[in-house]
Amino acid sequence: MSTIKTRKTCITTLSTICDNEDHTKNHQHAKLPPVVKNLVANWSSNDCFEHISPVALPSHTAIIDIIHQARSILFPGYFSRAKLHQNNLEYFIGQETTDLYDKLTDQITMAIRHDCRRMLLPCTNCEERSHLLALSFIETLPRVTATLATDIRATLAGDPATQSPDEVIFCYPGLLAISIYRIAHELYLLKVPIIPRIMTEHAHSLTGIDIHPGATIGPGFFIDHGTGVVIGETTIIGKDVRLYQGVTLGALSLPRDAGEKMRNKKRHPTIMDNVIIYANTTILGGETVIGEGAIIGGNIWLTESVQAGTKVLMKRPELIFT
Repeated sequence: MSTIKTRKTCITTLSTICDNEDHTKNHQHAKLPPVVKNLVANWSSNDCFEHISPVALPSHTAIIDIIHQARSILFPGYFSRAKLHQNNLEYFIGQETTDLYDKLTDQITMAIRHDCRRMLLPCTNCEERSHLLALSFIETLPRVTATLATDIRATLAGDPATQSPDEVIFCYPGLLAISIYRIAHELYLLKVPIIPRIMTEHAHSLTGIDIHPGATIGPGFFIDHGTGVVIGETTIIGKDVRLYQGVTLGALSLPRDAGEKMRNKKRHPTIMDNVIIYANTTILGGETVIGEGAIIGGNIWLTESVQAGTKVLMKRPELIFT
């Protein structure tokens, strides 16, 4: 009998505290349409940015998928589900490359159409161009593979903490950022709109390493640790260069209208062959050249050139123990 009373009490309590009807009465749906009208008015005024058009934008998700597929081709057996051996390698690479070509063609077509729409350009034969650009990119893959092999060897030579190339390929954020940069750079050289930047910003979000796809970087490039590294668009880096975390290769202070005035001008430094730049160093300016074999210590701020073979170090700070 007591159990029945307890159940009745619970039911009574629940019915007393349930406020579903009050929530329904208190909704504010009627106040939303004026907000919607204000949003639409903002976009109609051209003061805000929108993409209201039948022309589709490139897909961020599809471009990330293209990155993964390109890396599975560049590093066969590392990022694919298939078990590869010499008998099926050519078939696998052929299948993946064909699929990559088709996916990339679709995304390049959308990127070109988007540019045409934004800039009110006449017809640029986007589909025909996209097929040619995708093929041109595919043709760079053997060279990209060879260059990435030099980056891996540079990492193995420069970092005693790693045991094998497998560890570098699977685990090192520096190599991940560099491999995505090298893919994006080839598309950048082909003047493919927007896609290269989507790729390198994806790498930036994963690794904290920000490399503009327009930068020119030679073989044997090694970024150790990597978080906070910034490499600007017009940076030129020679071969066998090593950077540590927090290094910035950037531009000097720019005016507010720099977007137009400074575009296509050399704004970032040149780093010659065999240079080492240690952590948290900032090197700025398009006329700044770090000579071959120079070593730049940590926490340095440079806006002037350095001769070949020079060591640049901070004076030892005075520590105070109290």
